[in-house]
Amino acid sequence: MKDVGEILSQINSGTINLSDIPEELVLQLCSYMLFEDIEGPDELLAKLSPLQRDVLGLQGLLIEGDLANAVITSEELLTRSRSKEERDLECEVRIRMERALLAVDGPDISGQELAWCTQRLKAIAPNTALHGISMLNQATWHSNSGEIMMAMAIHAEITKDSGFPPEIRGLSRLEVGRILTAMDDLDPAMRHLWTARAVFIDAGMEAEAVVASLEWLDLGLEEVTQDAPRMLYRIENAEPRSVPGSSWVPANYQDVYDVVEGLLPILTRDLGGSERTDLGMILDAADIIGNPEWKKSLLERANEIQDARLLEVLQS
Repeated sequence: MKDVGEILSQINSGTINLSDIPEELVLQLCSYMLFEDIEGPDELLAKLSPLQRDVLGLQGLLIEGDLANAVITSEELLTRSRSKEERDLECEVRIRMERALLAVDGPDISGQELAWCTQRLKAIAPNTALHGISMLNQATWHSNSGEIMMAMAIHAEITKDSGFPPEIRGLSRLEVGRILTAMDDLDPAMRHLWTARAVFIDAGMEAEAVVASLEWLDLGLEEVTQDAPRMLYRIENAEPRSVPGSSWVPANYQDVYDVVEGLLPILTRDLGGSERTDLGMILDAADIIGNPEWKKSLLERANEIQDARLLEVLQS
């Protein structure tokens, strides 16, 4: 199944006719338009029911940070979604998920609600972005509750062959990398972060790719050697383990070089900001692998840098 972003693109280009869009996809497409701030045909919006339009309005309140009104509005919409006149299971799932994330009824109830949402979406919209978001939210709730193995079990269901959109797989790998980093299980943490980076790059998700790259680099710079196995080899030859442990494999010189070369053009579009730890990491990488060109490229634009500590390191 194509992801909603691809479908919307094809609608806008005229490759797909609106008449060919199943009713169950309309709300997902319009919600994607809202979150990604992407234009779409008015005829698509006209297909929304009054309840669906109001659910998108609820999500708009949340985007704006108007939580007080969002809570009040969600109560009314939840009642409507269960009513005989406007019964809509997908709307009910969306509303209950948002209320759970706001912990309207307390953290324990939030966990139950998120589990309910995941199960319902598995039945009515399996492997969609919305189903994936629900799983990610549920996994995060388990992590925040100290139930790390439960979180990992949920992430284990979001595999390359599971059919989830790339953004869901990338976010899942990124979160698993973070969990393993916190557990000091750094070898698999680096593998998951690298996978997240690759998924984001392939999907054109630049901001997310930068985040994954920086988090991988932060770990990798602990030890860099010329003869360390490359990340792709480590991923392809990784073997499953029954339980996590504490592990470490040095980063390969070429992998560090490739990551920094990918980051530098993006990070240097704007050198402003009083705390540029990302650029500091680039300087660390330059020293560790002996590449003075990266430092030189920053020094040439020193007048644009606002981070005093970074300037001090550059000019030392």
